[in-house]
Amino acid sequence: MKHSYVYILTNKLRESLYIGVTSDLKQRVLKHKQNKGSFFSRKNRLSVLLYFEKFPEAHQAIGRKKILKNWHEEWKWNLIKSQNPNYKDLFEDI
Repeated sequence: MKHSYVYILTNKLRESLYIGVTSDLKQRVLKHKQNKGSFFSRKNRLSVLLYFEKFPEAHQAIGRKKILKNWHEEWKWNLIKSQNPNYKDLFEDI
């Protein structure tokens, strides 16, 4: 069974957030780190993985992404901080 993930990236200065969905989290974040992600993530140098959630079905991850994108930025930062209080790059952990 292939899982899907919703993930949140930021840049080294923690200036902005990017929310994405993928079925291969490690490969997708690696693309961002190689500056081969979306236009927005390339432009803002978003390559630090701060948060992710795993889902058994792609439609669940997509639904969660839609919810998170509608959240206020402060709520997103609070979510990240609840799971990753030091804002560590989680890429090495996946």
